[in-house]
Order: sequence, then C-alpha cells, then structure tokens
Amino acid sequence: MIAFVSGTVAALAPDAAVIEVGGVGMAVQCTPTTLSTLRVGHTARLYTSLVVREDSLTLYGFADDDERQVFELLQTASGVGPRLARAMLAVHTPDALRRAVATGDEKALTAVPGIGRKGAQKLLLELKDRLGEPAGAPVANASGGSGWRDQLHAALVGLGYAAREADEAVAAVTPLAETAGGPPQVGQLLKAALQTLNRAR
Repeated sequence: MIAFVSGTVAALAPDAAVIEVGGVGMAVQCTPTTLSTLRVGHTARLYTSLVVREDSLTLYGFADDDERQVFELLQTASGVGPRLARAMLAVHTPDALRRAVATGDEKALTAVPGIGRKGAQKLLLELKDRLGEPAGAPVANASGGSGWRDQLHAALVGLGYAAREADEAVAAVTPLAETAGGPPQVGQLLKAALQTLNRAR
C-alpha cells in the first residue's frame, strides 16, 4: 500500500498530476479540487490509494486523508469502482457526500455523471452507515470573497493556460460562483472553466 507520495510536481493535466519521487515520475489520478492545489515546480504531498487490476496499477491522489478514506469507502458499495468514486468526489466534497447520504438526498447523487435515480437510491441505502457523520465545511471550500478567483486562476495557469486565458475563464464562471448559494467550490468551477476554454479553442 502506498499511503502517500511527496515530491515536486513535474506536470499537470486535467485529471492527473505527475509527482517526481526519487527521480521517478509517478502519475497520480486526481480530482479537480486536488489539482487546483498543485503548482508545477512546487513540492506537494498527496495521500494515495493504489487500485490494482490484472492489466494495470493506478494511483489515485488526494489533498487530504479524509478525501482518500471516503474514496475507498465509496468503493465498498456495489457497482462503485474507482472512476465513479473519483467522479463523486469531483462533484461533491467528502462532507457534502456525507450530508447527501445522511439526508437521503437523491438529487445530489444524480448530479454525478453516471448515477441515475435508481443507482442513487441504491447507493443511499448501501452507504448509509459507512461514511460517518458530516462535519464542518472543509477549509479549502470555506474561503469567501475573491479567494476562489485566485485559486482558480493559479490552477489554470498551473495547467499550462496563459494568464489572459485564465482571466477570461475566471470571468466566464463568475456568475456560476455568485449563484452557488454558498462558498464557491473551486473544483466545480475549475471543471466549468476548462469547458469554457475548450470551447474557445
């Protein structure tokens, strides 16, 4: 079991990061929220979960251990593999998933690509006593004001976009952030910004 990797961020992609560890570049699959905290050339520490298949070894990385634990707990539900678990964490924070399960919120789960109404109902039953009680909102998503703009801009530049492109993408998703009804979630805004940039190219 590889519990974590720590090293220099060598490269970033929309769904993964390459961390240089002892001269070896380790490809780590990440959620948009985790990717938004990474910067090329900077040191990073990611908590990891290794998924072993007959034809592959895939390392999934997370900004904190809570997210990693929830990723692994989600996979104890039937029909949930690592890709769907990562998709759930790309849309919702660990605490948001705990709240959804605790309150039986089908709508929150069906917001995840690949989960329909029946699948959501099944997951709510299976995960009811597995994820634990929701705590306070994670610090990464609690920053109000313009903090999310700086995070989002830095994440886009870290992914290789020009500062001007990043500025335009941040401006494009600002209405979405302002109508969120709570602290903006950088991970979701990053996904929307990337879609905007892809359409513009």
